[in-house]
Amino acid sequence: MREEIYIEEMLPEDWGQVSQIYREGIETGYATFEKEIPSWRAWDNSHSPECRIVARSKEGILGWAALSPVSKRSVYAGVAEVSVYVSKCSMGKGIGGLLLNALIQKSEENGFWTLQAGILPENKASLKVHYKNGFREVGRRERLGKMDGRWHDKILLERRSEKVGVD
Repeated sequence: MREEIYIEEMLPEDWGQVSQIYREGIETGYATFEKEIPSWRAWDNSHSPECRIVARSKEGILGWAALSPVSKRSVYAGVAEVSVYVSKCSMGKGIGGLLLNALIQKSEENGFWTLQAGILPENKASLKVHYKNGFREVGRRERLGKMDGRWHDKILLERRSEKVGVD
């Protein structure tokens, strides 16, 4: 029997589990260039309040997804950066796809017309789930960040809504 998974709004009290999943992502060395978990306040201030979700089961939070505005300029009000993180113990179970699909729907409900993601080439699972959900590669930034003495590229992906910003 498959456990029931619910996609729900992320609440401030979820931060303990969410930040632990974020830490697991940092520790992989290919989920983000970040090296430290931000405080709740810093994270809260940099992510769109209306587009933060978690995948939850009776065991707890399995993963999370959120949007960050790319700019404070009004012309970019509908453009956001995607973050999707899945706990180590939940990888390979389709959680990332569930989260990204739900985040896309939520983004369109809230007026976002372009979603973008910057993914390290080593993160094959993340690339696969983004391509499956309508993202396309728009470029590659070479030697963009240096971690642990090694340069890393980022593959730039984008998804344009077919419902929002089509006029």
